[in-house]
Amino acid sequence: MAGSTILIVEDDRDIMEMVEYNLAEEGYDTFSALDGKVGVELAAKHHPDLIILDVMLPVMDGFEVCRALKNDSSTADIPIIILSAKSQETDKVLGLELGADDYVTKPFSPRELIARIRAILRRGRQDATVETVSIGEIVIDSARHKVTLAGKEIQLTFTEFKLLEYMAQRPGIVLSRNRIIDAVSGEDAVVYDRTVDAHVKSLRHKLGKAKDYIETVRGAGYRFREA
Repeated sequence: MAGSTILIVEDDRDIMEMVEYNLAEEGYDTFSALDGKVGVELAAKHHPDLIILDVMLPVMDGFEVCRALKNDSSTADIPIIILSAKSQETDKVLGLELGADDYVTKPFSPRELIARIRAILRRGRQDATVETVSIGEIVIDSARHKVTLAGKEIQLTFTEFKLLEYMAQRPGIVLSRNRIIDAVSGEDAVVYDRTVDAHVKSLRHKLGKAKDYIETVRGAGYRFREA
């Protein structure tokens, strides 16, 4: 939302300045980095509300930056939108599996980018329910935005947390991919093939032995197993 701080990690000055201008027009505060290493350092130092991250960067590429940020507990909760000329589905899936919350391909519409930013920041500011969901050894604390497995906290991206929370609150119900993405990302998010699948794959990996709670229903979507 307006007033939020956004870090732009982009080595193309023309694109960086265009994004800065459009975000400033919407009331966002921005700061920028021209290479991946500086981007990681600035994110750790200033903890922005959101990061816009190019992939083809000097020093550290965007995928390396995303991995580093998501593996650091101090920056793991910062939403990331990857902004890249790499438009292959495999690149999109890799970015999401590394923990990015969205992936926008170049050339892009500033209006579309801003809509995606708003969707992510809006869901981040929704009042958290005080309810704690416990299924088996999984405990989801919505108020603290924290998930533990057998008493040990696991680090999830914002999107992974919302996905797990949404499904766990509806055990036994088959949820279509479109329904999941609308609930987790907002109705103005753009859905493309395998977006949900990539987040589910990453979430299952982090759940380890509890991964089987998320069941695939062929041709329909996903279901959270009833305890």
